Amino acid sequence: MENIALIDSFSEFKDDKLIDRVTLMAILEDVFRSALKRKFGDDDNFDIIVNPDKGDLEIWRNRVVVADGEVEEENQEISLSEARKIEPDFEVGEDVSEEVKLIDLGRRAILALRQNLISKIHEHDNTIVFKHFKDLIGEIYTAEVHHIRHRAVILLDDEGNEIVLPKDKQIPSDFFRKGDNVRGVIDSVELKGAKPTIIMSRSSPVFLEKLFEQEIPEVFDGLITIKKVVRIPGEKAKVAVDSYDDRIDPVGACVGMKGSRIHGIVRELGNENIDVINYTSNLPLFVTRALSPARVTSVKLNEETKRAEVILKPEEVSKAIGRGGHNIRLAGQLTGFEIDVFREGAEEDVELREFSDEIESWIIEEFSKAGLDTAKSILEQEVKDLVKRTDLEEETINDVIRILREEFEE
Repeated sequence: MENIALIDSFSEFKDDKLIDRVTLMAILEDVFRSALKRKFGDDDNFDIIVNPDKGDLEIWRNRVVVADGEVEEENQEISLSEARKIEPDFEVGEDVSEEVKLIDLGRRAILALRQNLISKIHEHDNTIVFKHFKDLIGEIYTAEVHHIRHRAVILLDDEGNEIVLPKDKQIPSDFFRKGDNVRGVIDSVELKGAKPTIIMSRSSPVFLEKLFEQEIPEVFDGLITIKKVVRIPGEKAKVAVDSYDDRIDPVGACVGMKGSRIHGIVRELGNENIDVINYTSNLPLFVTRALSPARVTSVKLNEETKRAEVILKPEEVSKAIGRGGHNIRLAGQLTGFEIDVFREGAEEDVELREFSDEIESWIIEEFSKAGLDTAKSILEQEVKDLVKRTDLEEETINDVIRILREEFEE
């Protein structure tokens, strides 16, 4: 039979592991019925027999024999004389099954049919891929860098699925070359048109949580629970952990001897500084732990306004705030409290913003980022230490120190 044009189509798809035999046959039948409707106006009286393994296809049209000259519906009825050309002993009222050759559909119809078949197969594949990755949201996935764009890295997995790693979901220090294997979590899956768009993230807190599950057996087994993860990607992260087994030290188990267990995670995240903290339902204690490595003197909470007033020794303030304010910001996100830091003996000190008429606001802001927001906190430091802790030049710092000494130490 004249099905050569379609045998190639079958062979392209019959071994596709995403499509089982029953589904493929259903797609093929649907495609051919669409072609028959366009050709004959109706497909109800057609039988389609498909063998996708061999590329065999048979289409049979069933019609009722009527007397010559009484044919009203050519697709449903056949005249007696035409029927007897098929079988000489047909009589009026009998059913006739006649094979329809593909060539009878016309060359254009066959080409359109092939395109429709390819479209249906791809549509089916896309649906399967969409469902597959929808189930993988929040799970770690590995794919290879295919090419690098300005705003995203395009990855391919072993199945040839395209995965997008946008710039804003990368760690700032990430640098990729073609062929590199990249790990991240499946962040979202969207159907844009007929094609699924799969988004990967390396900046998500979920990625860090899943790395803990992957690298630390006690977390994977459920002996240690991760309560919350907060991150500033590539800079700093805080992870609150807990265990219902009193024999297990959750922080020690996560960090390992000399940091051996967490080292691989830190390296994967571009040397992100990770604080692992023992979770507690005692909120003042949790706030205290969240501000580590700073040592807190006292904590006063207002649970209605979700604010925490924390008193520290002057030398601990910069530790509590951290470089660029990262430590106090993450502590606030971890605990859910807006944290206000106060120094012991602050009543003898003067806020740096009191000197705003003599010191420019951007300079005050730079000192504040380093946790230096009072006159004493600056005057107690060496100039070389202030240069290291801020982005200010030595000359600017000396000018500020001169102003503070003139005004504050009088």
